[in-house]
Amino acid sequence: MRIKCFAPVAMLCLLVPVLAGALDAPSAKVQDDSALRISLVQPWFKEAPGRVLGGRSFIHTLPGGGRVQVRAEAGQEEFKIVLARERDGAFPGWAQGSWVLYRAMEDGALLRIRYFPRSDRNTYVQFRPFDSGKSHLDVMVYDAYAARSLPVPLAFERLLTVPVEEALRLAGAMFPRRYFDPRTEDYREVRRFAAAVREALPGLNFRDDGAIDEAGRYVFINDGSLQEGTPGLNCSGFAKWLVDGLLRPVTGQLLSIDALKAAFGERGSSFTDVYERARDPFFGLDWTRNLASQANAALRSPVFGELREIEVQEAQFASVVVRSREGAVIRSYPGFLSQAGFGAEGLQPLLYTLAIDEPGRIYLASVNTELTPRPLMRQHFHVAALVPFFDEGGDFKVLVFESAEETSFSRFNSRYPGHYINLVRIPVVSSWSF
Repeated sequence: MRIKCFAPVAMLCLLVPVLAGALDAPSAKVQDDSALRISLVQPWFKEAPGRVLGGRSFIHTLPGGGRVQVRAEAGQEEFKIVLARERDGAFPGWAQGSWVLYRAMEDGALLRIRYFPRSDRNTYVQFRPFDSGKSHLDVMVYDAYAARSLPVPLAFERLLTVPVEEALRLAGAMFPRRYFDPRTEDYREVRRFAAAVREALPGLNFRDDGAIDEAGRYVFINDGSLQEGTPGLNCSGFAKWLVDGLLRPVTGQLLSIDALKAAFGERGSSFTDVYERARDPFFGLDWTRNLASQANAALRSPVFGELREIEVQEAQFASVVVRSREGAVIRSYPGFLSQAGFGAEGLQPLLYTLAIDEPGRIYLASVNTELTPRPLMRQHFHVAALVPFFDEGGDFKVLVFESAEETSFSRFNSRYPGHYINLVRIPVVSSWSF
């Protein structure tokens, strides 16, 4: 067994850095502000850029009592007019119902409209002009296009004043509203699981190649020999510990290490076969697949232990925004690559959409890339547990448990640029204990 685990050095922050919807209403019930926008057409939406930017912001109270701050913000090549809804006494510009018009700095041309159906700066809809009678609608979730260029049969200027819900209805069933309306009660078991794991973490240590066998002994994964000195778990052994904590209350047993090391499903080729003993390139893939198969078979039914049930093989987006020091570019996202998984650049929106579409699940990740020595070969070298969920207030979070510690998602994802992440599902349908 030649898996190289990340050994944590300190406990880090747990949150994907968002603040979302403690006071949010269902997205279709957001109070309309179209009457306010009608009053702003000439003095704000069509006025010369210099005059708009020189104007003073003000606060408007909607008929239903909500408050909106109207302000202009300058950029280098464009500026924006922000109708910022109030949240906790502030007007951040991304609170639920906020509406933003982008215009060109040079000539004031109308560029796009951004609207926030829920209080999360990373999830929004965007309208763009197309032709004299049509506009395009994009749905953005964490820099991924959950929908791109959906046709809306309205001229862009009409979108300045029409109720947003009317425009969204014109997009029809293709508009994926579900990504703006999480049901927080669906994540209760996952929240309990995360709390139980956190409580148990102080009693664990990291140990290279370490795991707990089916008899409850700390051993080395490679040969099954007993650990001496301070016992501990590596990334693979820790993932087993997590799943054992879900299964033992149901089965009364711990999983076999040898069973988890067995080849599972399609993997490898005649080229890699000769390197199985020397480099063990698919260890992490086999290990996580076996864990997921055992968990789904025990907690759901044996049919759910099959590869097509346990492995995440679809992404609900085909392009992502990749950011760097040089700027942001839109790139196609190829989705699932057999025996490798998904590109790390799309992991955050993938986990967001999975959290919406598959509540009550956590995911084991097998990190892989092509590694030396020659010949270059894809190797699955690290295992982690990713826990996406919404808390009681509607905030989206991703916890990362790896190598007997909790680390931050941003730290985890930035550690693997250009890598692939294979994901398998683990149901959380029972209490966790160890």
